[in-house]
Amino acid sequence: MRISIFPLPGATLFPGLQLPLHIFEPRYRAMVQDALARDRRIGMIQPQRAEDGAPLFRIGCLGKIGEVEALDDGRFNLVLEGESRFRLLRELDVTTQFRQIEAELIPEEPLPALAPVERALFERESRAFADAQGYAVDWDAVTRLDDESLINGVCQIAPFDLAAKQALIEADTIKERCELLVQLMQFFGRRDRDDGRVTLQ
Repeated sequence: MRISIFPLPGATLFPGLQLPLHIFEPRYRAMVQDALARDRRIGMIQPQRAEDGAPLFRIGCLGKIGEVEALDDGRFNLVLEGESRFRLLRELDVTTQFRQIEAELIPEEPLPALAPVERALFERESRAFADAQGYAVDWDAVTRLDDESLINGVCQIAPFDLAAKQALIEADTIKERCELLVQLMQFFGRRDRDDGRVTLQ
């Protein structure tokens, strides 16, 4: 399938989750206008480097524009709803301002729940991570989330670098993402707080 893409460094979208976006660059305003006139879908995929025209990673997530606010100056505020991961096959040669790719959707199989010990370990590491960063978290609400919403939600908002974010979106199961998140949070906790960056590179 043909997908118009928004290659935003550090931003990942996961199936079943929402990603608020503020669209202000002319090329991406054109992309949103095009999507709204067609099927309301755009793909979130990370560039391998934070520079214009950089090569793309192979896995991203297709999203459908849900809520949208068109501002008087041409900008948009919108909420993108994650539908399915996709695999990039090739980038297309196009005349549009925005990049487009040919991709195939990745079927999402029903995922088994985490074992209680895996869930407990994840929640414990999450608390330590949040405390170290000074994040205020409603832990009662966290405990009520299902495994998929919890793990994918943390994957999407965690302050990791491009490589770490990409490793999370490429993990095929909730168990794999959970294990990787625990490793990343433990690694981050061992870093000097003054450094403030997480990297897998």
